[in-house]
Parts: sequence; structure tokens; C-alpha cells
Amino acid sequence: MTNVEVRQSSIHNKGLFALLPLRKGERIIEYTGEKISKKEGDRRSDEQEASGKPMVIFELDDKWDLDASVGGSGAEYANHSCNPNVESVDAEGKIFLIALRDIKAGEELTYDYNFDAEAEHTPCHCGSPQCRGKINRPE
Repeated sequence: MTNVEVRQSSIHNKGLFALLPLRKGERIIEYTGEKISKKEGDRRSDEQEASGKPMVIFELDDKWDLDASVGGSGAEYANHSCNPNVESVDAEGKIFLIALRDIKAGEELTYDYNFDAEAEHTPCHCGSPQCRGKINRPE
């Protein structure tokens, strides 16, 4: 994690910030964690929510999740934004955060979590003029 660091965020608790300027298309960091079944991911999500711990489960597909609380790289601190500057990309079974545009040193890295539209709506606090008010995808 030489090009990013975790620190306080105005969006939510802690966030991931660029230490150096990043170029559009640059692969920034791999989202790592323990690969677990969807059933185990749901169980751990419920457990994390009940305990008040931050959510660090990344949905890979309809069978698998990553739990970044076990072996996370720091990418799990990237907050949601309705106007993100990075995106998560699956590259040969690995998840990477990739710059959507040039990013200045010191800028917080954010991506659109795109929670399922049918799931319980999660309020968004990104502060973007394009904020849709929820982390869920538009219906």
C-alpha cells in the first residue's frame, strides 16, 4: 500500500487516500480478504451489522464473497460515492480499484458500491452534488 493510506474521512469514519498523484486507468490496490461462500458472507454480514463493526464483505459473484476483516489490503476503507473517482474491476478473479480519472495526492478514493436496488436501502453521505441519497443502485 505504498500509493495510498488510511486516515479519517469526512464521508464515513476512515477512508482511503492517495499519497501520490494517480493516473486515469491506473491499478491502485487489490481488494483482498478471505474467500468465503455466499452463505458464510451473509452470516458474517449479519454478525458485523449486529455488532456495529464496519462492513468489509465484498460480493464477488452469486457464489463467493471476500471478507477483508481477514487479510484485507486496506482497499476495504475506500468509501462509497455517487460520483466516484475509482471503480472496482474483476481482473482474472482478483478485485482491483482502478482510477476513473486523474486523482490528486491527498484525494479520498471512492467507488460506487452499487448495493442491490431491492435490498434494504442504505443512506448515502458522500456529499456529492450527484448524490442519490442511498448507496443502492437506482431502481
